[in-house]
Amino acid sequence: MTPVILLAEAKKSAEVTDWGARIGWLVGLALFVALLYWLMREGWKWRGTLQGGLPEPPSAPQETGPVKLSMSGRYHGSTTAGQWLDRIVAHGLGTRSRAELTLTDAGLEVERPGASDFFVPTAALRGARLDKGIAGKVLTEGGLLVVTWALGDKLIDSGFRSDHAAEHTEWVDTLNQMTNDTEGAR
Repeated sequence: MTPVILLAEAKKSAEVTDWGARIGWLVGLALFVALLYWLMREGWKWRGTLQGGLPEPPSAPQETGPVKLSMSGRYHGSTTAGQWLDRIVAHGLGTRSRAELTLTDAGLEVERPGASDFFVPTAALRGARLDKGIAGKVLTEGGLLVVTWALGDKLIDSGFRSDHAAEHTEWVDTLNQMTNDTEGAR
């Protein structure tokens, strides 16, 4: 007698994919991502509430005088001076955006399409430097123009990156010269 080998006893093969479980996992993952996004948004709003005592930055005056320097680039945010991770979010200062900077005798005008523009009067400027990071944005050494200024009684660092990084040195020199001239006049 020859042995009989049974290769397939079932009439149909097993399911390859359990669609119900797969859809359940995808819905669960989507809900988890939505929860994380909501928590980050609430944290941003809470930080803005904590910084509610910060005065509104001034808007540019009608006449600012002749343009000393202008720059096109990106605004990477503002932080408490000397604390590069303590982001300022009140009054839209935490929103990254494109920026057009214009420096005049009256001060520094920051125009941001899609975000709030602001103006830093010459009397509020405290200095400028080249740095490598601000509020979650880290670049190469000297890749970021950081302008220190006063808003009310709080010192703020605002970070900018020009489309042409070679402009940064001229901006630092000019802003620091303006700051020294202002301090000498006080």
